[in-house]
Amino acid sequence: MKFKKTYKFAFYSSVILSCLVCLILIIAIIIFKSQEVNYWFILLFTLSFFIISFLLIQFRVEKFIYKRVQKIFKDVSILDIGDLDKNTITSNMETLSKNVQLFAENKRIEIESLTERENYRREFLGNISHELKTPLFTVQGYILTLLEGAINDKDIRLKYLERANNGVERLNHIVKDLDLISKLETGDLDIHYTNFDIIELIKEVFESLEISAKKRNINLTFDKIYEGKIFVKADKNRIQQVLLNLIANAIYYSKNEGITKLSIQPYQQNKVLVKVIDNGEGISQENLTRVFERFFRADKSRSRNQGGSGLGLSIVKHIIDAHNEAIFVKSDLGKGSTFSFTLQQ
Repeated sequence: MKFKKTYKFAFYSSVILSCLVCLILIIAIIIFKSQEVNYWFILLFTLSFFIISFLLIQFRVEKFIYKRVQKIFKDVSILDIGDLDKNTITSNMETLSKNVQLFAENKRIEIESLTERENYRREFLGNISHELKTPLFTVQGYILTLLEGAINDKDIRLKYLERANNGVERLNHIVKDLDLISKLETGDLDIHYTNFDIIELIKEVFESLEISAKKRNINLTFDKIYEGKIFVKADKNRIQQVLLNLIANAIYYSKNEGITKLSIQPYQQNKVLVKVIDNGEGISQENLTRVFERFFRADKSRSRNQGGSGLGLSIVKHIIDAHNEAIFVKSDLGKGSTFSFTLQQ
């Protein structure tokens, strides 16, 4: 921030002091009843005094302000002290006040950002602790029961080993999802672009989720009959993962005997918009902005019963971001949700 240098303080202070000195000289002459009054001497002396006092006051004010503001920056700023340039220091209190206000506002924003990150970190650690703790305790409970004698009963042994294995599989699923997100965030996961038919890929995902949909009488369908093929350029495996997560979510959160529709529409130039539409429970407005956060669940009890890791939508967001594409969500509570993302053609 550049400041306009001002000399007002030094100028007015020097004028006042010069006038006082001039007045004192005149009074002294009157008191001592000097016969010869050299007005030129008084004028020259006053002018010299004004110039000297002006320079001294200006220099001292700048030095005074600079040193103290420099100390403030040194004490409270995480920035380099070099950010405070001597050439930008002013004796104008209004300008300096604006600078301090700007500094305070920046620090307020910084503190709010750090507080928000700390809250997110605390919530994230709490969520991951809960997600890992639940299957761990489940596995531990079954194994302890077997060790205490239930292993001798063949039926119980097989049942408990199968349930323990399910718990281990869930742990493995969570760890894999966390590893995938970490790679996506750091850019370590390569995106292999190929041209493929998005209609055919959606049909494959429908087939893989057909059993889950039938259990809840959910109809998986397109919004219309698509004739021909719609080719897109992306990583086919990653986009398949996106579709699996979005459609699985639509199934889990849809009403029984509901419907999940897929729509492909033109979007801007050389892009399509893929929509996953359900008529399920919907998402409240306060939760809508958080649906892509790790482990965030709009309906915690239900989604945990479904056995999900709580990372699906976060993975979806990271994969779409890795493709430099956009993802959108729109929802009406009690009416359903629409997740849509763009793809390059």
